[in-house]
Amino acid sequence: MARGRILPLLKGRLAPHSQPPLLRLSPFLGPRIYYSPITQTTRRFGSARDENRGATEQDAKDAAQHDAAADSATDVAKGDTGSAKALASEASSSSGSTLSSATEDVKDWEANPNWKIESFQDLPHVNFGVNQHIPFDADFKEVLKQVPWQFRAPIRYAFAYGSGVFPQSKPSGKVPTDEELRAIHPKAPLAVQRAQDGTPKMIDFIFGVSHTEHWHSLNMKQHRDHYSALASLGSGAVSYVQDKWGAGVYFNPYIVVNGILIKYGVVQLSTLEKDLAEWDTLYLAGRLQKPVKILRDDPKIRLANQMNLLSALRTALLLLPPKFTEEELYGTIAGISYLGDPRMSLPTENPSKVKNIVGNNMKNFRRLYLPLIETLPNVEFNDPGCSEKGWVWDDASLNLAQDMDPVKRGNMVRRLPKAFRSRLYFEYQKKFAIPQLEFDKMMEENKNEDAIAFKRREGGGFERRIVQDDADELRKHIRAVIKQTISWPATTQSLKGPFTSGFRKTWRYMMEKIGKYRQGRAAEKDETTGEAKAADVVEKKEDSKEEAPKEEKK
Repeated sequence: MARGRILPLLKGRLAPHSQPPLLRLSPFLGPRIYYSPITQTTRRFGSARDENRGATEQDAKDAAQHDAAADSATDVAKGDTGSAKALASEASSSSGSTLSSATEDVKDWEANPNWKIESFQDLPHVNFGVNQHIPFDADFKEVLKQVPWQFRAPIRYAFAYGSGVFPQSKPSGKVPTDEELRAIHPKAPLAVQRAQDGTPKMIDFIFGVSHTEHWHSLNMKQHRDHYSALASLGSGAVSYVQDKWGAGVYFNPYIVVNGILIKYGVVQLSTLEKDLAEWDTLYLAGRLQKPVKILRDDPKIRLANQMNLLSALRTALLLLPPKFTEEELYGTIAGISYLGDPRMSLPTENPSKVKNIVGNNMKNFRRLYLPLIETLPNVEFNDPGCSEKGWVWDDASLNLAQDMDPVKRGNMVRRLPKAFRSRLYFEYQKKFAIPQLEFDKMMEENKNEDAIAFKRREGGGFERRIVQDDADELRKHIRAVIKQTISWPATTQSLKGPFTSGFRKTWRYMMEKIGKYRQGRAAEKDETTGEAKAADVVEKKEDSKEEAPKEEKK
């Protein structure tokens, strides 16, 4: 129903690639010139840039280019937001043939992903993946962007995430006291105070680096106080614990940078890329399936993350019925990474976390997934609200419908990430009692198809048999595979916390999580109590209506 109305939004993202500067005609805002991120290097450097002796000039230049790429993508996203106001009235004249062409463009990059790309010019399209860049308060973004520049060790990819960046509750209007503010952020800029709406929180970052041991060696020289006693054993020990234990991430929490309290995690780019493309742990892939603020971009990671988002969408569709709401879709996606997380089964996480994330970030989730929904042939918006002007940026949860044809759903199974798909196949091998030799032969054929091209990856009899399983059984098996994928890496990642962060910081972090759990339980209890009281009031009114005729008869 809504495909034709969203097409102009997709045109910008799916336009064929050409060399900068590029003149692109917008049906909403008139001609605009977009410059390649590679040419945009004129930004204000952080103070560490001038003192940088640990990193080379090339490292600094690369960092500036990757910052500019994030800025460029966000600017395009802002332009799309502005043009969306005219979406309902101007986009309805788009033809279906153009949509088919746009969908084919997506199939092309997905058919043969180029993992050897070295620059943003090598991405499939000029505006490829700009849906990953959430429009953001400019002042708050600038504060966040300055944080990576305070590290001399080279950072190639960076994003901020969590409740310190994207609020998970409605604005309260509360104004914190200076004492409350300084207890978290010693010298918080006004932009941070406004963005966190009276509830100061630590801000979480992930830094993607090329070589973990080299990075930690440089960072320990500059910021030895960020590390626990483990650093006394050298950068080799630190990188070994990072790469061999858990999900390949090394966290340093409760660090003050530029007057704000942060936690930063370090991950090797190859580890991040593999998790996004194959879902071998879903630890970081799960975080990037929710809205994050990308501060420093990387072309390979942008490509891998677009595949990650498509995989999350397909997995959610396999878990959902024929008709569902946006809130159910985004809630299913957001819940993927928490299914096997041990913190969710312990009193260390808010039980309403997923509901809060989606309920307060509906527009941001739509920014991430609406262009991808439009490219899949088996799902579409099916809601009269799509005819409303500016509906794309409204907070309302709209209805969607998906085609339950086993051929199309079998194709979705076949196109799930490699490691995840293998685990699902093994689950159904056991359920269907397929002999091992027959199963091995089938897997070898699939492997040969993967080696040729993605386009050959179409569901066969086995995949169609999987999706024709009872809906509850299918959900049970997919959820089991998600738990298998996440459980061990997430558990070991948590267990290495005392070694990487130190026992004091780990205890503080755990106490804060328990506090959030208690707050969430209290909020749930209050909500339940309120609903019960409302039900009692309605019941008493009904009783009084029934009693009135009896009194009249007497």
